[in-house]
Amino acid sequence: MVKPVVIGVDGSRASRVALAWAIRLAKKNGAKVIALCSYSLPSFTVASLDGGYAALDDAAIAAGAKKVAEQAREEAIAQGVEASASVVPGDAAAALIEASKEASAVVVGTRGGSGIPERLLGTVSSALPAHSHCPTVLVPLQSAQPIGGGLEENSIEDTHPAVTLRPIKRIVVGVDGSVTSQVALRVAMKAAKDWGAELVVVGGVPIASGSGILAWLPAAIDRHQIVADVRAGIEKLVAKAKAEIAGIEPEIVVVDGTGAELLTRFSKTADLLVLGSRGRGGFAGLLLGSTSQAVLHHSACPVLVINKRTDIDDAELDAV
Repeated sequence: MVKPVVIGVDGSRASRVALAWAIRLAKKNGAKVIALCSYSLPSFTVASLDGGYAALDDAAIAAGAKKVAEQAREEAIAQGVEASASVVPGDAAAALIEASKEASAVVVGTRGGSGIPERLLGTVSSALPAHSHCPTVLVPLQSAQPIGGGLEENSIEDTHPAVTLRPIKRIVVGVDGSVTSQVALRVAMKAAKDWGAELVVVGGVPIASGSGILAWLPAAIDRHQIVADVRAGIEKLVAKAKAEIAGIEPEIVVVDGTGAELLTRFSKTADLLVLGSRGRGGFAGLLLGSTSQAVLHHSACPVLVINKRTDIDDAELDAV
């Protein structure tokens, strides 16, 4: 049985774009959608500029959250996808992490340059990718085409009311040799095969070329040999993955740079970026600190983050 796709919703435009992404994913995999809206209940709120305070109407807040979740459920059903709504009081990250235990993927929206929408800001973007029990997809607002734009061809219907997603034609996966990046490679290859997309496997070399080599590095370092070694390592990983997932011939790119700057740059020409959540200090290892937030918040395309587990079953290769 295919596990459901969980979508964190808050009623914002960003979460509606993420909902469209979740619906598309659920359609492809024959999965159910669970629209989850969480809400917190602070005891007081500022009522006026003179310092007066008033208790919040807890029931009204809960009712509003329920309405948001129900609207998302109805949109999924209208697109032919089985769906349910879930309203959870408390922290959004905690609610989504708990829901991830029984999910094939968790999807949340971001605003691109400014990060997760207001209700999901901060803890979700940092805690969810690192602690989710399943793959996480962070979808920036710009993943949607302008309203009124034509529907581009793809193997899966790409719209729900007011949202047209950009088709998945180019997938980029960051590989640093860590176990999770190897899993990310397998997931990316399966996604490229399913979507008929081209796949680019990126490896970073943490030194600059020529006179730009850092002063503390040994003078005898042969940059060309390092690049060749990195490429050879990636080629071995790709060959291993191709033995399991045939029919994909990825492009391998090895360039100077590591982390946020490199991956954010590649995201500008990609429709999906795939990463691991723990690694050796390269791409994946950055996804637990401040550098990772730059990738997740500023990526120009959706980011699929593979969680910290060392293995992933065949069903979860369909994370996207």
